[in-house]
Amino acid sequence: MFRQGSKGARSMVLDSLRRKLARAALVACALLSVAPAAHALPNGKVLAIPAFARKYGLPCSACHTAWPELNNFGQVFRDNGYQLMNDRDSPIWLNPSYFPITIRITPNWHLENTTNQPIDSLPGGGAGSTTVSRTLQMNGFDLSGMDFWNTGVLFKNISFSILPSSNAAAQFHFENAFVRFDNLGRSSWFNFRFGRFELDNLISEKRFLFLSANGGLYQNYHFAPRGDTNNFGVGDNQLGVELAGHSANSYTRYAIAFLSSNEGVENLGAGSAPIPTIPAVNAGRTYDVYLTFSQTFSAGSQGYERLGAYAYIGERPTYALTAGGVPIIGEGRGNKPFYRAGFAGDLFFLNSKLEFLPYFMHGYDNVYLGTATPSNMTLPMGAHAPTWNGGFLESHYYYTPQLVFIGRYELIRMDQQALSTNPSNQSNIDAYSIGYRWYPIMFSRAGLAFHNEYSITKSIGITPLSLDGVAPLALNGKVWSSSVFIGFDFAF
Repeated sequence: MFRQGSKGARSMVLDSLRRKLARAALVACALLSVAPAAHALPNGKVLAIPAFARKYGLPCSACHTAWPELNNFGQVFRDNGYQLMNDRDSPIWLNPSYFPITIRITPNWHLENTTNQPIDSLPGGGAGSTTVSRTLQMNGFDLSGMDFWNTGVLFKNISFSILPSSNAAAQFHFENAFVRFDNLGRSSWFNFRFGRFELDNLISEKRFLFLSANGGLYQNYHFAPRGDTNNFGVGDNQLGVELAGHSANSYTRYAIAFLSSNEGVENLGAGSAPIPTIPAVNAGRTYDVYLTFSQTFSAGSQGYERLGAYAYIGERPTYALTAGGVPIIGEGRGNKPFYRAGFAGDLFFLNSKLEFLPYFMHGYDNVYLGTATPSNMTLPMGAHAPTWNGGFLESHYYYTPQLVFIGRYELIRMDQQALSTNPSNQSNIDAYSIGYRWYPIMFSRAGLAFHNEYSITKSIGITPLSLDGVAPLALNGKVWSSSVFIGFDFAF
């Protein structure tokens, strides 16, 4: 305790304490940087941001296992609102020339093959033409979308993120845009976020290590059975508010999100994703809830082992109000419920060199959603609420800090079909992905990764989620969709 009148001595002691805390933070970052290097995105997905490494003078590996996947220290940094909790957090301490922005794009060559595709036997159709099944292919040089990620701290415990993202044709949208108030009441257990953001998934689809047309998404995160009208994906960014909290080391974490029920699309009306059978209609009148909890355990030299559970509960409309027989935009009615629930893990072995990401999901859609039937009409005979189980096991092997090998097997199995006349295996999926990422450059100013990947997916009776094809003629027809991806993924 300091006495009155000892301001000089107190100032010297405080300055000394600040220097020691700053050194301790840097040492902690250096110790945690033994986990390997850093990662990537296809089609406008979120990336790591070298601006943070520039700001604090840290290696990218301080926060990432393989860029942009986060290690435990990176999770703590993110949970604290992109703060190390020292003086360098505040914008007023920064060099005026510093600006927290990262630019990223991935020039690439890719090849896609899709089997069992219905086409006209005679080009252009016409008299004498029939519909036959063929294998289609496309290949060539291309660009991914481009991201301009601007993320940082507005003031102590007030952080933000703005991510204008484009497709390869430079058509932009806001991938995320939010402000977050951290450590409310001086407690890490209360943090409030408002805007458009990624759900607090333990396994993030915005920070993962796959880029191909098939491997560059989690099938479970975006799945709906054939004929289902539910426009929802747990991997999609959503609009709403979130209350989240964590222990000081982020070992224990929770999040509760209250979200608009229009699949994260802004403007509620005109810009919303339509119900497939009711054009230009969106929910906009109900709200969804997302709940998640995870616990991390330190396994010494093996690394950090995290397990978590989640549940997404929502509603979607089944018909719309009309004017002159034309659906009124934004006036969806007849809301019916759905949910997704399951668990996930992030487990390390072999002195943190081998990582496994197990994931399980159980899905349910109300019978009206599953059969595309307006709730003010009669259900078809033999109608049921579709249910399914799915999951994946993903693995990363960090051969060196600059070379990571990746692999994943994913499956979805229908538990109950929406119609008793559907084949029992309709909408089942098996997906396989392998590849590697080599980082010849990875420092605080820029990053470069050479990415090679092969992915193949078998889907039964449905359009491949990669969108490189359409549904087959037969209700239980098998479609194999394969993709090869070779590219240079870089950020500055």
